[in-house]
Amino acid sequence: MTDQEKNNGSASRDAADTSIDAKLTPLPDKVGVEGLEDKWRSVWDETGVYRFRNSRDRKAVYSIDTPPPTVSGSLHVGHVFSYTHTDVIARYKRMRGYDVFYPMGWDDNGLPTERRVQNYYGVRVDTSLKYDPDFKPPFEGTDGKKINAKDQIPVSRQNFIELCEQLTGQDEKLFEALWRSLGMSVDWSQTYHTIGEHPRRVAQKAFLRNLARGEVYQKDAPGLWDVTFQTAVAQAELESREYPGFYHRIAFRFADGTPIYIETTRPELLAACTSLIANPEDERYKKYFGQEVYSPLFKVKVPVLAHPAAEMDKGAGIAMCCTFGDMTDVEWWRELKLPTRPIIQRNGRIAMGTPEWITDESGRDIFAQTAGKTTFSARKIIVDALRESGDLDGEPTPTDRMTNFYEKGDKPLEIVTSRQWYLRNGGTDEALNAELIERGKELQFHPDFMRVRYENWVHGLNGDWLISRQRFFGVPFPLWYPVDVNGEADYAHPLTPAEDQLPIDPTSDVPAGYTESQRDQPNGFTAEQDIMDTWATSSLTPQIVTHWAEPDEASQALFKATFPMDLRPQGQDIIRTWLFSSVDRAHLENKCLPWAHTALSGWILDPDHKKMSKSKGNVVVPNEPIEKFGADAVRYWAASARLGLDATYDEAQMKIGRRLAIKLLNATKFALAIGREDEHHHVGEGGSQVWRPSDVTEALDRSVMASLAQIVRESGQALDSYEHSKALEAIETFFWQFCDDYIELAKNRAYGTADATGKVPTETAVLSARTTLGLGLDAFARLFAPYLPYATEEVWSWMHDGAGSVHRAAWPDAGLYEQAAAGAGTADADTPAADAGILLWAGKALAELRGLKSQAKVSMKTPILSATLLVPAAGVQAVQAVIDDIAEAGRVTGPLDVQAAEASGENESNEPTVAVAASELGEPPAKKPKR
Repeated sequence: MTDQEKNNGSASRDAADTSIDAKLTPLPDKVGVEGLEDKWRSVWDETGVYRFRNSRDRKAVYSIDTPPPTVSGSLHVGHVFSYTHTDVIARYKRMRGYDVFYPMGWDDNGLPTERRVQNYYGVRVDTSLKYDPDFKPPFEGTDGKKINAKDQIPVSRQNFIELCEQLTGQDEKLFEALWRSLGMSVDWSQTYHTIGEHPRRVAQKAFLRNLARGEVYQKDAPGLWDVTFQTAVAQAELESREYPGFYHRIAFRFADGTPIYIETTRPELLAACTSLIANPEDERYKKYFGQEVYSPLFKVKVPVLAHPAAEMDKGAGIAMCCTFGDMTDVEWWRELKLPTRPIIQRNGRIAMGTPEWITDESGRDIFAQTAGKTTFSARKIIVDALRESGDLDGEPTPTDRMTNFYEKGDKPLEIVTSRQWYLRNGGTDEALNAELIERGKELQFHPDFMRVRYENWVHGLNGDWLISRQRFFGVPFPLWYPVDVNGEADYAHPLTPAEDQLPIDPTSDVPAGYTESQRDQPNGFTAEQDIMDTWATSSLTPQIVTHWAEPDEASQALFKATFPMDLRPQGQDIIRTWLFSSVDRAHLENKCLPWAHTALSGWILDPDHKKMSKSKGNVVVPNEPIEKFGADAVRYWAASARLGLDATYDEAQMKIGRRLAIKLLNATKFALAIGREDEHHHVGEGGSQVWRPSDVTEALDRSVMASLAQIVRESGQALDSYEHSKALEAIETFFWQFCDDYIELAKNRAYGTADATGKVPTETAVLSARTTLGLGLDAFARLFAPYLPYATEEVWSWMHDGAGSVHRAAWPDAGLYEQAAAGAGTADADTPAADAGILLWAGKALAELRGLKSQAKVSMKTPILSATLLVPAAGVQAVQAVIDDIAEAGRVTGPLDVQAAEASGENESNEPTVAVAASELGEPPAKKPKR
């Protein structure tokens, strides 16, 4: 136990006088997992078990920056997978004595919400329209079908935003119900929305402070543009996909008509060509550097230049640079200071006006044929013209090329020049880049091998973070611009509001010193129309949930107690977006990391080992397995997977989890039911059962306590290291050993009944068994509590009626079980501490005796008249120490001898085994006649 946990008032105990009281409560006639979720969920809500107490002591608080799921449809089982990992840690930390700050957010901001609203209601935004307070959408749900844009009803931006808020409110109720059914120990009073008033204020406040420090800036520059969604796209949102196309071998010509051939997949950009570029080391083209050629069709004179980024083994080894075909064109344009000749508009079509740099009349005629066309249609026109002019060498050849897409888009991105806002992220500043690399080294990654993904991303940045979007539903930039006497906006001198005015919407609010009548008027003002990228708000979730920079006393106390936060759990696929952007924002604003640890979950794969995603249609709706197997079973499947590794959706694993929960219920009922007729053995004040470590006296029982102490330490260390699956494996393995071996070995002694030879156990031996059962099942209720919250709460209520929730109980104390293992209550004060291996050897011996009966195909109640056990030397002493328990459990009525094996037998796992050298079976018990 750490000093911090002791300071937190967690589970430290004085082992000298510790006992566990269990208040007697009626046991159910029949146990099962059915109904437990509804029963305990309502109790948790009423009692506020998971409510953050706000102790205002940072050392006593464990704070979690919970991922806000995107509210744009439905969750899938992958969400259940990763959020369970977080909940296990939250529950464990709570049992360790921490005041756990565990909020939940809903990411209702951004493009996914817009798309869902457009399809659900059949509407689209028209910024020229005025707000209609009586507007009614044409649809209320379209069964997931996409509504074509031409069929969508145009609405004002404000009407659209209201529909977004209306639909997300409905979705969030469904999401919360799912999380509650899963048993998430979230504090539901700490819930936020990324588009809510408070998050908007935080995002706008952070932006204004970035602006004041020079960390954000705007500029006209070429950037990636999605023509479908009509918005700029950031580097972190790119997705490279294969896209079919054709290579066209095209002739540029020198003044004397000599051709020089390039190969391109985008001949429709010929009119935007600024130069031909080859590698400076390419011997084929060195003699041409500095010369000029004419573009085919348009007869525009362009230079032949050298740049090391040109690939000598790609195509013809020389390429045309157009403004802009891809990001390489942008690199060449910037570094070689080339002219800007854009022809692709924001709508993805060719510009309507013929460019002034095309002076040849035939070229102007050809361009006019492409004006206003899609790139696909323009390409056909250009290729036909090239074929006719003789500048197309051969026919186009098919190819598949890697092309950039917006991660949510269906068409390749174009590069369009526009005025956008950028936030510094180390992409253009070497010093900042180095600082952010160092921040990554400070952060504890779980698993650690994920750290390289962060570092690779930061090292590979080639530009600052583009944070503006040309959408409608999002956090608006809190800016206006002065309009001069000629009606031109002065973008270099934005007008900003005071922080106490936030949040604002510049399209409806007015800057200080102006009136609404001056909007979009000469000598007046105009609003910034763009909104912030959704990540620009989501990157501030640590500041949002901890109430950063809020003026009221309660918020200031909350921030002081929770920030920097302890944990950011998230998916591995958004390290480059959410994790990095959050680190960047906290570094710039708070001069620190936003959290100390990050836990990164893998993906869920379908039975064919393909990643589950809505786009692939292979997702599983999470309420289905919860209803089929129970929440504890689904949690067990999720928690069995390690952080950072992908896992397969496996209902067989869920069945194991369900069986485990039922076994815990049955085993606990069995242990509590024993001895209720003669509670004088261990009854405390008020009629409660008392389990004292000093009452554990028998060798087998003390061995169990030694093993339990070891498991408590091992599982606690694993959870402290965020290895929840490792902890679960250790707990579960020992639990089954406890049930299959110990309970079978000790149950007759616990009952206090005579053994097969007629010998009655002493009261001390009976009490030792019952105490071991009680201490063991009490510990298992706590150990399994983070994983199986419903089953453990049920058994805890049987053992500790009226003593509160197991989820507020202390994590088991290994010292308690070590005290029991030490034999403090035995007659011999010099009794050595028990060997944890005794239980293992006893289990092997019992299994061998029972195996005799299985091979003989007789009842397990058949007596063994005599037997000799051959035991490896390492286990002889252990088996002899508990021979009476082994004999009783195996129903051995005669001599049971133990001999050292000359050579250690081994099983398939290369583990030492016990064998039977000789044995004699008695008569099987007579079968009772059927009634």
